[in-house]
Amino acid sequence: MKHVDIYTDGACSGNPGPGGWGAVLVYNGTEKEISGGDKMTTNNRMELSAVIEALQALKEPCEVTLTTDSKYVCDAINQKWVYSWKNNGWKKPDKKPALNVDLWEKLLPLLEEHQVTFVWVKGHAGHPYNERCDAIAVNYYKQFQT
Repeated sequence: MKHVDIYTDGACSGNPGPGGWGAVLVYNGTEKEISGGDKMTTNNRMELSAVIEALQALKEPCEVTLTTDSKYVCDAINQKWVYSWKNNGWKKPDKKPALNVDLWEKLLPLLEEHQVTFVWVKGHAGHPYNERCDAIAVNYYKQFQT
């Protein structure tokens, strides 16, 4: 199985507001940037979208180390919260509805297809790929602010 390093970030101007996401995929020394966004969204939706779009860009099942500054995404996966939400009819332990269910439902099958290890890094702390993904995301949402 090929190993791919993926770095992702989401950004939002206002929350909700115009948002963007950016990802850098690194395989065998080759880097590929992808980006997207929405005119009205939330930061967490952009963080999730970056992860989903990056995994969807893979052409075959891969072993992936995915680095993000989103505690929301990392904790939901690494602490298995998302699986509990799903098993409980997309309700959190406090019985409130889980957010971004449409995106989680897109992500979960991708996590079955690929072997993904999620790694959290502190945002805006000098991690080169995290800073690059942030710049990609911010540049994307700026198009909505004209």
